[in-house]
Amino acid sequence: SWIARRLGGRRRLAAAVVTVFGLLIVIGPATWLAIGLIDSIRVVAERLEPTRLALPPPFPSVKTWPLIGDRIYDFWMLASTNLQAATAKIAPQLKPLGSSLLHTVAGTGTATVKFLIAIVLAGILLPPAPALVTATKRVAHRILPTRGDAFVDLAGATIRTVARGVIGISALQALLAGIGLLAAGIPGASLITSAVLILGIIQIGPGIVLLPVVIWAWTAMAATPALLFTLYMVPVALLDNVLRPILMGRGLSVPMPVILIGVIGGTFAYGITGLFLGPIVLSVMWELAAAWIETREEA
Repeated sequence: SWIARRLGGRRRLAAAVVTVFGLLIVIGPATWLAIGLIDSIRVVAERLEPTRLALPPPFPSVKTWPLIGDRIYDFWMLASTNLQAATAKIAPQLKPLGSSLLHTVAGTGTATVKFLIAIVLAGILLPPAPALVTATKRVAHRILPTRGDAFVDLAGATIRTVARGVIGISALQALLAGIGLLAAGIPGASLITSAVLILGIIQIGPGIVLLPVVIWAWTAMAATPALLFTLYMVPVALLDNVLRPILMGRGLSVPMPVILIGVIGGTFAYGITGLFLGPIVLSVMWELAAAWIETREEA
């Protein structure tokens, strides 16, 4: 709407600008992350190459472990003397894992294509958005005359809140973390940045990834660069704890814990779609329960 006003009220042109900008935001970082992930996998594969990988012999105390000590000792000894034979021995057990990893990679590519298509479809829906909102409110008013309009507004406010407070903050943290990792020359920066983004969206937080990186920096870098890296990364890791409550507390009468529970549960149940559906369903249920209690008290 802001862009349309600057373009003389031309909503279609504004929608095209927003769509192209959204595609660039997704395609640019996604391409950088994909290339970085490929490089990281290549480096790991080279380091795990049997001709370069050498395992030390097992400790004698391994044999004393209850139940599984002898088996682990024998296999460890075989791997330390003949890694190829040990790999061939466990290959049948590794095949299902490899198949699941390939399935996950293929699913990630499909989800990326769907996400790009969703951005284009959202851009198509932007010009008639006011008319669509009005029609939706009419239907909701017909179903529930007393609170139908309020529930439509609640759903829209919840979507905006989740977009800003969850995805927006997570993307900002990933961007800042990626800049810091690249500036410090941390290996596998794209892989760590991807983990920061994903952990932020699913509400675990990036600290579980960034803290080991900071510890590693103090062991592999000089004192001054490590100190500067730490002073930069600590605020980045704590950014969501400050901004998310501020952004998610605006414009909603529903308590923030209800929104967070909806975000977490919806994400684990239905992925990126559940990220929005979960808090919307819980918010509407919360408002329905509050209205039911108020009605009972008035009666």
